[in-house]
Amino acid sequence: MHVQPSGTYIDATFGRGGHSRAILERLGPDGRLYVFDRDPQAIVCAHELAAEDSRVSVVHAAFSSIASCGAREVDGILFDLGISSPQVDDASRGFSFRQEGPLDMRMDPRTSPNAAEWLASADEREIADVLYQYGDERRSRLIAKRVVEARRRAPLTTTLELAKLVHSCFPHHGGRIDNATRTFQALRIFINDELGEIERALATALGLVKCGGRILVIAFHSLEDRFVKRRFRELDAQAREAADSSAPRFRLLARKSVQAGDAELAANPRARSARLRAVERVA
Repeated sequence: MHVQPSGTYIDATFGRGGHSRAILERLGPDGRLYVFDRDPQAIVCAHELAAEDSRVSVVHAAFSSIASCGAREVDGILFDLGISSPQVDDASRGFSFRQEGPLDMRMDPRTSPNAAEWLASADEREIADVLYQYGDERRSRLIAKRVVEARRRAPLTTTLELAKLVHSCFPHHGGRIDNATRTFQALRIFINDELGEIERALATALGLVKCGGRILVIAFHSLEDRFVKRRFRELDAQAREAADSSAPRFRLLARKSVQAGDAELAANPRARSARLRAVERVA
């Protein structure tokens, strides 16, 4: 992001503040940074940063609510989509199929239902549809059937219980990607309405950035990246064809996504699937 020293910026997905600190390093004393996150642990870290730096304002909310900060004529908005490393590594959050923990998966514990509650009440077809739509899981129907059979005996309440059930649906457990990956990914995306969030957030962001302002999105999942790519290309095409120069127009900053280089991958292997896309308001 090209940071203007006196600009106003929004880090819509604070996490543990890596992007925010990079923005603050380039921001002058008159600049302003609004940070959002729906994860309470991330918000604790955000308030710690705000206590150190008066240029930071913290909002505990989903990034679809970025307009709630009251900022207008914003110079840049950054979205780093998906799950953060601290969320994956904390077994108590229920995101990982490699550690025993409650089957939760909520980014914001104030919302409901969690993954266990939803799996206990959803019908077989709905479960199968979610696994296929959000995880591209080819064995979605079998997994859904096994979930319904299992919950008749006892509810699924832990991550390893679900992982074991998913593994039982596959004849082989080897391979580079664990067979439980797609199921856990699909449930997480569904429980947190992640695709709905980015759709609403982008619509809001387009009305907040001023001329010359930029919207940057880092996506890790193909569904998210596909949506962002399509939306940004639509905006770019509309800008080229627009006859009404008074309407907001945006151009792509690069035709293709930007990916992590070798040095970044060596320091952070989880960045291997990251795709960065950006647009700039030109009118």
